[in-house]
Amino acid sequence: MLMRWKFFGICWGLANLMVPAWAEGMLFKVPTRDGVTHTLFWEAAPKAKATVLLFPGGAGGFGKVEDGRATGGNFLVRSAPYFTAHGYNVAIFGRPSDMELGWTERTGAAHMTDIAKVLEFVKRKRDLPVWVVGTSRGTVSATAMAIHVKDPAIAGLVLTSSIVRRSTPGAVPAQNLQAIELPVLVYHHARDGCKHCQASDTPAILQGLTRAPVKKLMVVDGGSNPVGDECAAQHWHGFIGMEQEAIGQITAWIQAPKP
Repeated sequence: MLMRWKFFGICWGLANLMVPAWAEGMLFKVPTRDGVTHTLFWEAAPKAKATVLLFPGGAGGFGKVEDGRATGGNFLVRSAPYFTAHGYNVAIFGRPSDMELGWTERTGAAHMTDIAKVLEFVKRKRDLPVWVVGTSRGTVSATAMAIHVKDPAIAGLVLTSSIVRRSTPGAVPAQNLQAIELPVLVYHHARDGCKHCQASDTPAILQGLTRAPVKKLMVVDGGSNPVGDECAAQHWHGFIGMEQEAIGQITAWIQAPKP
């Protein structure tokens, strides 16, 4: 299952991988619970084949929305244009108005209610299959959603830079993975130095996915110039310098899931 993908993208063609210049993303505040709204960034792709619902890491959020773009530095946020270039609508899950998204909050009942309401909003925007994609602490939310929010619109789950240290609250291998009956891709950088996210612990996720119809582990190696905290988005943990390549690999698997 351990794979190293150092070079990818030539066969995709430059036209498919260019960042589009027509960004028209919008910020929404979605009512989710009594007196609570949840921020959501939405950008539609022309002739979209599906929607990706992105869960950033850290405390969540996607930064400011300027000129139709979310400005946050998180891996999934800064890579959003590559999803739209590959024909996927982008919905970035933001923050609720009443709490911070820490570790324990991401598996709580209030968070699951917010997620379900946001999903309903996304489905009203475009009636298409929804792929749930999380990175870092966002994988806690994405996994919990796949377990607790049962909706036929959810097509599959992608976990990048997963929280795999079992002592960390909400760690993916410690959740009820046998309840997930969706295709699952686990995408991880071989040199991820974050203590919560060691690549050597990622096989435990696949071991727990006993009812997933398709499951795949991709451990990749690429990128350049990591800086700062090993658990932050500008390091290997955030696939720095290989964003285009990473989204190309992820969307290729989404289009045709294989073990």
